[in-house]
Amino acid sequence: MKNATLCAVVMAVVFALPAAAKEVAGAQFPDAVTLEGKELNLNGAGLRKKLVFNVYAAGLYLQNPSQSAQQVIESDQLKRVRLSMLRDLDKKTITEAIVDGFKKNAKDKLPALQQRLDTFTAAIPDLKKGDELVLTYVPGKGTTIESKAGQKISVEGKDFSDALFSVWLGKSPVDESLKDGMLGKE
Repeated sequence: MKNATLCAVVMAVVFALPAAAKEVAGAQFPDAVTLEGKELNLNGAGLRKKLVFNVYAAGLYLQNPSQSAQQVIESDQLKRVRLSMLRDLDKKTITEAIVDGFKKNAKDKLPALQQRLDTFTAAIPDLKKGDELVLTYVPGKGTTIESKAGQKISVEGKDFSDALFSVWLGKSPVDESLKDGMLGKE
């Protein structure tokens, strides 16, 4: 009887602990981050593959977690995508992929976004294996891009944020499996 009680207590303590960080291909994603004085929870994380190569791991952080891509994109909440490079990527490769994602998902809105997209992609540096690219949307302020190798810039507009997050979560995402991982479906 004592063993059963002890086992129940241990199980209760284990399940009461916060979720451990998620690991994707060696990249660690903490279960939560604090931004603007608010806690964002890891919604999900996944792996971007191109052919047989692991390109980067990506984690999606939200104030209000959701498995609905449309809800995540359209919501006017703090949100962050953190990309952890699993191989060296030059600026051209990264920017071409983002621009392609904008073209596939923003389509008719692209002319209104083009100048801001150009400003955004100009701030993307060459990235080495182990580097991170952090994209954060703050309502009323815009979207920032940060990396240790590049400058930190901010781009205004919720419409820009919607198009950017659509690169990973839109109807034509860069990688379906990555989208599912970021939405916590894997």
